Amino acid sequence: MKIHAYKYQGAGNDFVILDNRNGEYEFLTNEHIKLLCDRRFGVGSDGLMLLGKSDKYDFSMRYFNADGYEGSMCGNGGRCLVAFAAHRGIKKFEFEAIDGYHQAEVLDYTEHRCIVKLRMIDLEECQKYSENAYFLNTGSPHYVEFVEDVMNYPVDEKGKYWRYHPDFKGGTNVNFVEICDKNIKVRTYERGVEAETFACGTGVTASSIATYLYDQKRGFAQKESCIQTPQGEEYSEIEAVKYDIQALGDKLAVNFKFNKKSRLFSDIYLTGPATFVFETLIEI
Repeated sequence: MKIHAYKYQGAGNDFVILDNRNGEYEFLTNEHIKLLCDRRFGVGSDGLMLLGKSDKYDFSMRYFNADGYEGSMCGNGGRCLVAFAAHRGIKKFEFEAIDGYHQAEVLDYTEHRCIVKLRMIDLEECQKYSENAYFLNTGSPHYVEFVEDVMNYPVDEKGKYWRYHPDFKGGTNVNFVEICDKNIKVRTYERGVEAETFACGTGVTASSIATYLYDQKRGFAQKESCIQTPQGEEYSEIEAVKYDIQALGDKLAVNFKFNKKSRLFSDIYLTGPATFVFETLIEI
């Protein structure tokens, strides 16, 4: 059978996307998906997504890792799916994924490249794992460790170690972060891909939140502003924070609000490019 496949990439994190709104690809097996993601025998990608119908929202998102198995939330994938939906003529971008409801905005649109701002899920719990590491779930589980000179760090070796560490039931994604003034550099080893990827949306989101907490500990916490009351008074319990991130594939941005009293991270947004690469028919 021929599959009409589209390829998109977000900061070098690449995906096969199929328009499944009429249900024609429900027959796909794990082996089919693994083949489509294979870089030698298929289209080649870090994962595969299905754009589907939704009874409650504008569409649905199903994400599969390159190993063929359905995965948890993928932030860059979500942004690419929104760009794909926009290119298919969809005008509103409220959708459901495995971790729940998301909404997005296309900040800049062309036929080949969009800048997409995607709202991620709120985060109530962030576990301090060690003096230099945190564990948190931003739609997918992430171990975040702060290192020096991240571009020369042994990401493959250390990533494999933490990916299968017994402290993280079911495995985890692994991020290594270098703080550079007000920006951060992030490299990520992704489970399901079982290798380093050029970027990871939930990973840079987790890395930004962990950086904020790590900076608080060091006394260098960054804030963009405090929330203002209607009377114009500063409400210091809630801070608005933004980080610019350099991933291997491109630059991304994460902004969020943090309530110091409830310890809730909310209004978390991941922003960056989502680019159409090509479309093809492939026989499986």
